Order: sequence, then C-alpha cells, then structure tokens
Amino acid sequence: MSFRIRQFEKTDFDTLWQIDQACFDPQLAYSRPELAFYMRRPGAFTLVAEGEGSNVPGFVVAEARRKIGHIITIDVVQEARRTGVGKALLEAAEQRLFAAGAATVALETPVNNEAAIRFYKQQGYFVEKTVAGYYSGGLDALVMTKELVGSPAGQAAPRD
Repeated sequence: MSFRIRQFEKTDFDTLWQIDQACFDPQLAYSRPELAFYMRRPGAFTLVAEGEGSNVPGFVVAEARRKIGHIITIDVVQEARRTGVGKALLEAAEQRLFAAGAATVALETPVNNEAAIRFYKQQGYFVEKTVAGYYSGGLDALVMTKELVGSPAGQAAPRD
C-alpha cells in the first residue's frame, strides 16, 4: 500500500471520526466532542496516513507532556492493517514525541485486544500495568510503555 504521513488538516476531522467509529466497539470509540477534545489538548498532535486518491487508511493522535509521550489513539482501517500503515504512524509519532523531549511513551489498550497487544510488543512496547475498569462498560486496560532512548523511534545511539 502506498501512503504518506502528513499533518492533520481541519477538513480531515469527519473522516478521522468515521475511521474511529469503524475501528472500535461503540463503547470504546470516541464521540465527536471527545475526539476533538483530545486532538486540541496542549502538546497534542494528529498525523494522518494519506493513500492514493487522498483516501485515509489511518491516523494517530498523540501528546507530549514533559518527558512522557502518550499515544491517545492509533486507528487503521481494517483493509489497511498489516500493510505498514500502523507501524509508520507509530514511528512518526514516536519521532515527534522524542523531538519534543519525551524519553518514554505510554499508551492504553483493552486487555482483550490481542492484535493490538501483539503489534505494540513487536514495536518494542511492554506491559507496565493493568488498570481495572479503564474503559466505559468496565473493560480493563493494559498500560504499555516504551523507552525512546538515543534517537527517534527508540533506536539506540551508536557508541564511539
């Protein structure tokens, strides 16, 4: 799949909200006001994967708070999964968080989302803790973290 990562534009909002609705169970998906709130938080940014014909296969919302970065959501449409879109979005967000001074990045994922847990582990994240009742409906979340040491995307700096 051919795509590029770019900065969010206001005209993307409805498309991103629709992707979020398609990607997550209704109890987990953001309402329009919730998604807008997270995208506008201080230190937050949104990156969009744009494919051929201006279609959007995915996006990521993240924020930098002091030395800790936070992946708020990463959404990839079903048809674009396992094509590198999610990995590219995550790496781009990690690079931006690192550039903003983050040494660690954290995210939450439902304990029953095995595909996401496997994906994040493949990208170097580890389970830090479980938060009981994190999601509406009482579903527990795993908090996963990754050290952003040395250079963007968590690669160790070469030694002299």
